Amino acid sequence: MKESKWRSFCKKHWFLAQCLLSLGIGGVIGACFFWYAGAPPSVWDTLGVFALVTLFCAAFLIYPLVLTGDQILLFIRQLQGKSKKRSSLFYDLWTLFLGIFYEIIYLEIVKEVVFTADWTEQLSNYEMHAPLFTGSYLSAGVLLFVFLAGFSVLRVVSVNRMPPLVTVLCMSAVYLGVLFTLVWTVQILESVMDIYLLLPAVNVVCIAMRTVLAKVREFEPDEMRKSKIDEVPFLCRLNRFLTESKRWPYMAFLLMLPLLGVTVLILVLFGQAPNSLIRAFTETSDWNLSRQIAPQNLYYDEHYLCTVAAGGHEKLVKPLRKGVRHGHPVIVNRQLLVANAFEQILEEKVPRIHRAVRSAYDRYGFPLARLIRSKWTADVVWVLMKPLEWLFLAVIYLCDVHPEDRIAVQYTGKHVKEFSIC
Repeated sequence: MKESKWRSFCKKHWFLAQCLLSLGIGGVIGACFFWYAGAPPSVWDTLGVFALVTLFCAAFLIYPLVLTGDQILLFIRQLQGKSKKRSSLFYDLWTLFLGIFYEIIYLEIVKEVVFTADWTEQLSNYEMHAPLFTGSYLSAGVLLFVFLAGFSVLRVVSVNRMPPLVTVLCMSAVYLGVLFTLVWTVQILESVMDIYLLLPAVNVVCIAMRTVLAKVREFEPDEMRKSKIDEVPFLCRLNRFLTESKRWPYMAFLLMLPLLGVTVLILVLFGQAPNSLIRAFTETSDWNLSRQIAPQNLYYDEHYLCTVAAGGHEKLVKPLRKGVRHGHPVIVNRQLLVANAFEQILEEKVPRIHRAVRSAYDRYGFPLARLIRSKWTADVVWVLMKPLEWLFLAVIYLCDVHPEDRIAVQYTGKHVKEFSIC
């Protein structure tokens, strides 16, 4: 009895049921998290952290799996000849666009992808270049539009009210979208840890194949119209071929190339290269189908002056050369060299004061570094640091016999004493 009530509730309120299931599993994960890591001492802190962990797990870990599982179930039921009314156009579009949203979030946060950076740009730390050549974004967008247009027409218009050839063309557009999605997934899938990047492709395949199967079964030949052209043998054979709905999926495969050719011709008129869809994947770096080698990433840690040196406008911060910090290449400017030379003198002359200064810097400098996200903010920090730079320089000149030598060897992996003559 309880099972039948739950099933009826899921059928009537399927979206709410999916959310509740995701929240329930997310709550279990949150409870396991507290069991493993321990709960905060305050009750309100415990409730707040538990709510955040539950919502995060439900929204970003569980709900994509629930949504994909439901789409697989709908596809299986369509194969069995059992369709569900709730598999509406809105639900399928919701699944598709949510998959795109999750994928972009994953690539930007987890993989640190910079979607505006082509392979020719030099990035920093663990950032990755765009999986698609930015010059082919228009081509990819048009192909996505063709897919959505064909899919929407198939879902909205009854197949019995459309010419069979139009139905087949719409199926071809859907196939093009599936093919592009599969190639895109091959491009970005790097390891088993990226399993969530498979979910959008699974959803697209399930939705597309379910739609094609539904349209094949929906078609009902008009016997009255067939009898009118039986007297013309050629038209009779052609009509019989086109109205055999079981052949439509195979005919759609044959029409994929002509439809793709027409799409490419339209793109050429808008200034795109004829091979822009191929270059979209090959004119990249860091990915599976990439054919280019990008410049090595520059490394800068949470040292905010390093961030300024690498990220500010060159005319202002005046980068001088490449240096080495913790085994990684960094861009250095005069301000960074002076600051590091000053810290080195503190470490040599007054180690206790150096430890205090270093502790304060670690506490306040690192959070400041995370606020520097553009060239303009880097410029502001450089200007604010200028008085301190002059103070550091005065101390260096007061304490060192060869101050410029000490400044020059910073971030070279050498010490000034190695260059002194005994």
